[in-house]
Amino acid sequence: MCDGRERWSAVEPIGRPTTTTTLGGVARLVDLGVMSGAYVHGYRAVESERLRDQAGTLVDLLHSDTEYPAGATVLEAGCGVGAQTIPLAVRSPGARFTSIDVSESSLTEARVRARAAGLSNVGFQQGDIFDLPFEPESFDHVFLCFVLEHLSRPVEALTALRTLIKVGGTITVIEGDHGSALFHPDDPAARAAIQCQVELQARSGGDALVGRQVYPLMVRAGFESVRVSPRVVYVDASRRDLVDGFIRKTFTAMIAGVREAALTTGLADASGFDAGIQALHRTTEHDGVFTYTFFKGVGTREDATKVSAARGAHVSQ
Repeated sequence: MCDGRERWSAVEPIGRPTTTTTLGGVARLVDLGVMSGAYVHGYRAVESERLRDQAGTLVDLLHSDTEYPAGATVLEAGCGVGAQTIPLAVRSPGARFTSIDVSESSLTEARVRARAAGLSNVGFQQGDIFDLPFEPESFDHVFLCFVLEHLSRPVEALTALRTLIKVGGTITVIEGDHGSALFHPDDPAARAAIQCQVELQARSGGDALVGRQVYPLMVRAGFESVRVSPRVVYVDASRRDLVDGFIRKTFTAMIAGVREAALTTGLADASGFDAGIQALHRTTEHDGVFTYTFFKGVGTREDATKVSAARGAHVSQ
C-alpha cells in the first residue's frame, strides 16, 4: 500500500525523465526509459496527508515487533516523507538510521517531520536503490516498506540491498496486496474501482498484488531463514478509529486518488468510478465490514560459503 502520495519507483537511476504517481507512505519516481515501477499515487499534499494517516493507523500492526539494538546501523530504502521512519526511529532510539529516497521534495518533508519529533538518530539522503553510494556490508540491517509494489525489478532491488548488509544482518520487507481486500456489503463497482488502481500500477511497471509474493521474492534474492507473517486489518463499526483511519483515510483515499488517471486512460467512466468510491464509503456504516492483509517478511544475509556447504552436505546425506 502506498503512503498516500502519488509516487513512482525509487530505484531507477536518477537523471532520466521521470514522473510521479501510490497505500504505504513513500513518494516514488518512475524512469520513463525503463518504466521500472511508478508511484501511482503521486506527490501531492493530499497524498502526504494520506500517508501520515496510514502510518499512524498501522504503526502497531506493522512495527510492534521491529526493534533494532543500540549501535545498530539501519538503511531504510524508500523512506518517502518519513511516514514509517518516525515510528521506526522512536522504537529504536539507540540505532542509527540512514533513510534514502529518490524524491528530494519527499526528503525535505521527512527532515521536517524528524526534527518535529525530536529525532537525532536519523540521517536522510537522496539515492537510487540500484546505485547507492555505500560500500558492501555497510549496514547491520535494511528496512523497506511499501517499496517493492512500485518496482518492475523487485528481485534485482532486493539483491542490490543484500550486498549492503553485513553477514548475519537482516532485511525487513512490508507490502500490501490489494487482492486481499474483502468487504461487506460487497459491490462490483467498488471492485472495479480497486481494479483500476491495480491496472494503473501494473502499467507503470509495479504490482499492487505483490504482498503474496514477498516470500519467493526474498528467497530469489538470496536471503536465508525467510519468515513471512500476514498482518490483517479487520474493521467493523465497533472499531471507529479504524473506520476513519483505515477505510476512509487510507484505503478509500488511495483508490479515489487515481480517479483522474482511471478516467483519462479509459479504465472507467466518471459515474462508474464514483459509484465504486461511494460503495467503499458504504462499508463504514453500522453494518459494514472491511479487511485487508499486509505481508511482513524478515530474512537474513548468511555467509554464502557456509550456506552452500550446508546445502551440499544435506544433499549428500
